[in-house]
Amino acid sequence: MKIVSWNVNGIRAIIKKDFNQSIAEINPDILCLQETKAQKHEVEKALTPFLENYQLFVNEAEKKGYSGVALLTKPEPINVTYGMNIPKFDTEGRIICAEYASYFLVTVYTPNAGQGLKRLDFKHEWDIAFKNYVKALDAKKPVIICGDLNVAHQAIDLKNDKSNYNKTAGYTQIEIDDFSDLLNSGFVDVFRHFYPNKIQYTYWSYRFKARERNTGWRIDYFLVSERILDKVIDIQILDQYFGSDHCPIALEINL
Repeated sequence: MKIVSWNVNGIRAIIKKDFNQSIAEINPDILCLQETKAQKHEVEKALTPFLENYQLFVNEAEKKGYSGVALLTKPEPINVTYGMNIPKFDTEGRIICAEYASYFLVTVYTPNAGQGLKRLDFKHEWDIAFKNYVKALDAKKPVIICGDLNVAHQAIDLKNDKSNYNKTAGYTQIEIDDFSDLLNSGFVDVFRHFYPNKIQYTYWSYRFKARERNTGWRIDYFLVSERILDKVIDIQILDQYFGSDHCPIALEINL
């Protein structure tokens, strides 16, 4: 089975940039999208060409044109839920959880700590709540987590680690520690497990020709419960695909 995650940075924008062709080539069984920046009806309209082959689930933010996640799936889920059941965090449309027979799949768009780290406290609270949320799921059956987690965990995960450390959203010690805590609660960063020394990024700023120069960050992840790590066949960062400031990532797993 192939699961693909992609922060599209606006679903209405990316569908004008060979998105349909890219997805046809990648051919996922399940496709998880983050930062759709659209209301539910707008996401449904944008993804109409896929509805013949996939079921679509959408979580929208209350604020229009902001955040939002979507999940397209060929296998039919047993149940689908939205958010963490915490009102403070659930107004921004950041989580969809699809339950299948042998696992949960959680797609997430984690809050950004913001310009000047203005939302760092909020993100720290979110990170703690999210860890507790996925731990509770993991107590029932194994979990696959995918999405834009808005953190570079190690120096190898971003181009300019020293100049960004404790100054830039996504690479503060608080965020690094929160991510470590998540992993230590029973999850594995699949890409770094399979490729401990590989330098490859998933996000590049639109400024300063960052993608052309490969000045990037690895902030998009697949995490899996430790007990299903042996089911993973491979993981790939598909940086040959364009259309967003992020590229898609793909997990092949035998479940």
